[in-house]
Amino acid sequence: MMKGKKVVSALALTTQLFTLTACGGDSDKSQVETVRLTEVVRSIFYAPQYVALEQGYFQDEGLNVRLDTAWGGDKAMTRLLAGQDDVALIGAETTVYVKQQGSEDAVINFAQMTQRDGTFLVARKEIDNFDWSMLKGKSLIGSRNGSMPEMVNEWVLKNHGIEPKVDNEIIQNISFDNMTTAFASGTGDFYQAFEPGASLLEKSGQGHVVASYGKDGGKLPYTVYMAKSSYLQDHPQALQKFTNAIQKAQTFVQESTPEEVAKIIAPYFEDVDQDILVSVVKRYKDADTWPSDTIIDRDEFDHMKRVMHEAGELKNDVKYEDVVNTTFAEKAK
Repeated sequence: MMKGKKVVSALALTTQLFTLTACGGDSDKSQVETVRLTEVVRSIFYAPQYVALEQGYFQDEGLNVRLDTAWGGDKAMTRLLAGQDDVALIGAETTVYVKQQGSEDAVINFAQMTQRDGTFLVARKEIDNFDWSMLKGKSLIGSRNGSMPEMVNEWVLKNHGIEPKVDNEIIQNISFDNMTTAFASGTGDFYQAFEPGASLLEKSGQGHVVASYGKDGGKLPYTVYMAKSSYLQDHPQALQKFTNAIQKAQTFVQESTPEEVAKIIAPYFEDVDQDILVSVVKRYKDADTWPSDTIIDRDEFDHMKRVMHEAGELKNDVKYEDVVNTTFAEKAK
């Protein structure tokens, strides 16, 4: 009987050693933890996220990240609040809305993905000396009220002497996935377009990018990773590992060519031609879209609140400390 016990013990020890060796022998990474992640939409705008997935940065940290796409900020936040996902990639303004509603389990922004608006103004014809005043008396395909693209749109227009919806028409009754088709079919004089819609319109000769909302709208925490306060308290190591992986990806994108980035993220955009992918990544890099680190800056957060206030969406002030935690981002940097 003693001999049998020794054999079982030896087998158990061998299994434990194999597990540690396979995971790199690091006690912090010896067990793979699953993080359920939802993104607001599938977009080249979030290239660093797909780089982190494809390059194995999450696996290197000991995480299994399960990604789903909510196709809407309200849907992504609903999934997060309901506990269907652990982390969400949405605009930071959504955490302000949740806080304003008095949620007991506040949603906290902990890592930044994009630092500028990701939309571009598309005109029907090339305009060599474009000025925003050209939108006076014109129609523009925009986004829904309260969304960050629409708030930045209105901020930029007001800063150039245009009263939105008074001096021009903003078309808001077209679903996100039908906007590019609607513009190509003749709706609107201008179009506030996400990529790859803008590049596809240019390639087909049906539109021309004349301005960047990102450059004219200023820096703000446009898209960030967030989680409920309870999840931050219960899973700090997982969020640290998650942020480490995103930081690696941000650094990779900063140091790589558009061609290199486009090649890596291609599996996530099977219907997009490689030349369009390269063009879009280059346009985002040129617009200073992706930050060099994941820290959510206080000044940028305050600028976001000013944009929300101008749009009439900031009902009550929400403090930076109430919805932002930079601990993980600072350690990752």
